[in-house]
Amino acid sequence: MVTLTSWIKNRTGRKNSPNFAADEQPLRGELLSLDLLKQYARSLAQDRRVENGRGPNILLPRLVSNEKTLRDYNERTLEVEKNRRITPAAEWLLDNFHLIEEQIRTTQRHLPRGFNRQLPQLLNGPWKNFPRVYEIALELISHTDGRIDASHLTSFMVGYQEVVPLKLGELWAIPIMLRLALIENLRRVAVMLSAARQDGDQADDWAGRIFEVVETNPSRQIVIVGEMAKSHSSLSRAFATEFLQRMQEKSPPVKLAISWIEERLAEDSLTIAQLMQSESQHQAATQVSVGNCIGSLRFLDTMDWREFVEEQSVMEQTLRDDPANIYLKMDFATRDLYRHTVERIARYSKRTELEVATLAIGLSQKSASHPDDRLAHVGFFLTGKGVKILERAAEMKIPIQNILPRIARQCPLTFYLGGILCVALLVMNPLLRWFMAMGISGWMFGLLALLALLCTSQLGVSLVNWFVTIFVRP
Repeated sequence: MVTLTSWIKNRTGRKNSPNFAADEQPLRGELLSLDLLKQYARSLAQDRRVENGRGPNILLPRLVSNEKTLRDYNERTLEVEKNRRITPAAEWLLDNFHLIEEQIRTTQRHLPRGFNRQLPQLLNGPWKNFPRVYEIALELISHTDGRIDASHLTSFMVGYQEVVPLKLGELWAIPIMLRLALIENLRRVAVMLSAARQDGDQADDWAGRIFEVVETNPSRQIVIVGEMAKSHSSLSRAFATEFLQRMQEKSPPVKLAISWIEERLAEDSLTIAQLMQSESQHQAATQVSVGNCIGSLRFLDTMDWREFVEEQSVMEQTLRDDPANIYLKMDFATRDLYRHTVERIARYSKRTELEVATLAIGLSQKSASHPDDRLAHVGFFLTGKGVKILERAAEMKIPIQNILPRIARQCPLTFYLGGILCVALLVMNPLLRWFMAMGISGWMFGLLALLALLCTSQLGVSLVNWFVTIFVRP
């Protein structure tokens, strides 16, 4: 006996057409406990190789693409909501879209062009050429189903840094990367919901065609079902669920179409009841994922990131060994100034931030017995005259763009007055030549030259002041 499914197969054949691209799948890995999360972070750190950031600017274009996708999805959902019921996850996205837009604006403000080039880039793995810290954010979201809190974040970071200490810049980038990853995940959920909505719309259209044929020419029902099977040889859960719900409105006249669905499900060892239950569970899981991501975006605004950075920075833990016991008594801004000095020296040397911090502590320990007790404080080698000693010890190479500001700091008065004089003489030179060409000489030439010097020196003051505010940090 030839079944309906075999008849359709003979006419159409089978094809596989996924609803959306594999790289758009939501970030939903195995849920891990705190201990397993720390263990997974260790294995992830051991498996990755990195180099200093010189790759293309990937993050901003990706954020722009995510924003466009989410905005388009929101506009389409607003239109659909007027005529038909939407899923709970779609309602979550619709109701909280203002928060998503706000987080996108915040991320754009704190994500300047070329930011990712300042961070170590991955040389292997699925996120090759992306910043290492971006993958950390993605993996954390994947294995917590988008639910970020202080305990999960701390556990993952501790496990990762037991293998590879992160740079100071990477730690400060964590909140930005988490926002990017959460927006990325919401975009993927939106793409999945759009694909499911499209499948549901198509199922609704086919159901309408079958209802029309049943009322006018019932014998053509098998032809319509065959055409439907040809265009939907890969049966999606959203299509089958919506189609069955519509078919149940006019059963038994459409029993042929329902039989086809039942036989197709039987090929995968499924029943209609199991399909309905599976779709209900899928919608509930998607709603939880969206809710977790929205909640995590709110959490990021309440987290004390200064405390987080100091707790997680291995460089910070080293600097706290200050022999003078002064470092811990300082305010956050001063400690941060010290850390950024270590970061700068490490960037232009072959040493890591941890090694530079260890060098600074070592130099201060050697000076502990010096009559000047200030030398025992690590700050002498991070903000005072001892910075040059630390730079030489770390074999730092001074970048070309920093040479002139360093000269200005060493000889400030000479640099300032000399710069003004040079500008004045350069501008005066053509004026003096013009006076001489006009035949002016003697006391009149001297008077005009003095007046020209007064005028051009004012220009020199303005130009040198402008130059200093740009190239010399306070």
